[in-house]
Amino acid sequence: MLILAAVPDVQLQKLRRAAPDRFSLVRALTWGEALASIRSRPVELAVVDPLLGGAPSSQEIERLRVLFPSLPLILYTTLSPETAAVMLALGQRGIRHVVFARYDDHPVRLQEVLSSEEGKTVSQLFLEQLSDALAPLPSELRWVLEEALEAPDEVQTVGQIAERARVDRRTCERWFMRLGLPSPKHFLAVARVLYAHRLLQDPGFTVEDVAQRLGYSQVKTLQQHARAYLGLTAGEMRLSLTPEVALARAVQRFLPRETAIAPAAS
Repeated sequence: MLILAAVPDVQLQKLRRAAPDRFSLVRALTWGEALASIRSRPVELAVVDPLLGGAPSSQEIERLRVLFPSLPLILYTTLSPETAAVMLALGQRGIRHVVFARYDDHPVRLQEVLSSEEGKTVSQLFLEQLSDALAPLPSELRWVLEEALEAPDEVQTVGQIAERARVDRRTCERWFMRLGLPSPKHFLAVARVLYAHRLLQDPGFTVEDVAQRLGYSQVKTLQQHARAYLGLTAGEMRLSLTPEVALARAVQRFLPRETAIAPAAS
């Protein structure tokens, strides 16, 4: 899971010590860098400090909230009279998780906050839905599938899955067949479409942005996958498909028919 850390050095070091091994951090020294990272990398959680620009301000964080409402934000800052007013303004924007430096940022507390937000991401919810079906797979293969869900732009072919799991491609495919699952190629396609849907909930991304970020050579391929797995074009699912319904449809498409979960009403 990739975390954006738009915080000063002291908080960054504490985040690095507290974050479990499955988390990776990307640093942003300015709000411009933060915006660029969110647009170009598979960031699933952002830890931000209103003091990043020097004086306490809610403006840039509010902008991130408007552009990327599906991206969870955690405030990690210093408690002072100046930041209190900023906290109030951001709270009215729906940002609830706050960690105060040198007050409640013990590594255990930081790890709890990060893990809590991780459990709400689309990739984790999809894995939870598939956990029983994927349980018989070798642990190395399950770990690679988890990576593919969290960073679908980095794991895009069955060959890459096999290589990372240290098995040959045919062995990888046979494991899926043995469990009565669609091929790993379908798993990758579903993972990319679900991730695309999450990004398309945010006005900061166009359909073209999402296609490029997820490694589609053409926008029409994303459109084909969207119709195949979610029943709508990319533009349509942006406007009319909630994350809950998208997840239910993806699970139904991937799981064997006898274990599939019926989708919620759209």
